[in-house]
Amino acid sequence: MSQNRDAASAAPQVGPWVIDTRELGNRAGSSRSFTRSAPAPAGFGLDMIGVPEGDPVRLDVLAENVVEGVLISGTATAEFTGECARCLDKFSEEIEIELRELFAYPDSTTDATTDEDEVSRVVDELIDLEPAVRDAMLLTMPTSPVCSEDCQGLCTGCGVKWAELDPEHTHETMDPRWAALRERFGGNEEEN
Repeated sequence: MSQNRDAASAAPQVGPWVIDTRELGNRAGSSRSFTRSAPAPAGFGLDMIGVPEGDPVRLDVLAENVVEGVLISGTATAEFTGECARCLDKFSEEIEIELRELFAYPDSTTDATTDEDEVSRVVDELIDLEPAVRDAMLLTMPTSPVCSEDCQGLCTGCGVKWAELDPEHTHETMDPRWAALRERFGGNEEEN
């Protein structure tokens, strides 16, 4: 009984981000499609934009057994939320990335001839898609997200959204060189 429990606890844990390569078979050319939804982990984004933790990331990938490892190709789709860099309003948008990543087998030529961070690896016959999907999504997300391309942002004088202000909205600005005279003699530039 305890041997069965030990064997079960030693078995690899397969979650929605993980593909078990044993499902592909051991010969080059075999393949299998995977369609699943995986929860976004914490930190799945940039400062002003990202996929909220726990929100679904839809994976639609093909795993192909090749000589050096497993080639993963397909798409990942998620809904990201962000804060507009111009007007600071919250917004959300769908993002879809193309994924094409080789996961090298241990002791393969690719494994032996590449640095650890150059190529992803098959570890204990498992492939973890989360780092590859996260990296591809981060490279696709805008570093200065906007709610719309025609967003005018905020008025630098009062901080109100330009979209909510009258077209004639202005703020009186005085040439700083005349400010001292105005303080001394009062009135405005036109009066003096």
